[in-house]
Amino acid sequence: MLDKKTKELIAIGASVSCNCHPCVKFHLDKAGKLGIEPPDIKEALKVGMMVRRGAAGQMDELLSEVSGKFGFDIAGNCDGKQHCK
Repeated sequence: MLDKKTKELIAIGASVSCNCHPCVKFHLDKAGKLGIEPPDIKEALKVGMMVRRGAAGQMDELLSEVSGKFGFDIAGNCDGKQHCK
């Protein structure tokens, strides 16, 4: 079984990876109450960000592939900062 602190660190990373703003706030607050050290919280946040970027990159590849079937490339219209024309 995982201890409470480990579960909370997992919840932080999962919240970041699924872009759940209320979840991130909730789990960061809970981590503070559990006395989780800031370096551990930072690592959980970084892992969540890494997972989120990986998933977003895979989605971008899929959208580029399927948009080609319609005669356009959707990826060519974005600047990489979530600003698409």
